[in-house]
Amino acid sequence: MPYYLIALFVIVLDQVTKWTIVRHMEIGESITIIHNFFYLTSHRNRGAAWGMLEGQMWLFYIVTLIVVAGIIYYMQTQAKGKPLFQISLSFILGGAIGNFIDRLFRKEVVDFLDTYIFGYDFPIFNIADSALTIGVILLFIQMFREERKEKVNADGKN
Repeated sequence: MPYYLIALFVIVLDQVTKWTIVRHMEIGESITIIHNFFYLTSHRNRGAAWGMLEGQMWLFYIVTLIVVAGIIYYMQTQAKGKPLFQISLSFILGGAIGNFIDRLFRKEVVDFLDTYIFGYDFPIFNIADSALTIGVILLFIQMFREERKEKVNADGKN
């Protein structure tokens, strides 16, 4: 149950920040937070990451529902007793639902976190995207740890 609270926190934080951007900024408007590094820029995305598959809302609805169902299944079965696995799935669940809410009610995703990393203008993203990325990174760490543990057990070492 506490892991679902993490997902809920991500969803609420994502939606509150998006609502704030929509309410107080015009599309394309940008506020400098750290010059040449970090800006708040009001942007809309009608596709997936980096605008891929723009206008394919039906596909996003179907994929998101399948992903959410799969995550809940894994949280209830495979992730029990594995805190890092549960946390990673919680972030992924919250991020997926956060962007799903946008697609369902706005027919587009509100993005606003605009960064320049080593001079590269990284695509504008949001809290849900960040949660998805964090969740996937934690999932890879979990998978690496499990694989290493299985190898150690197979070798008969402790």
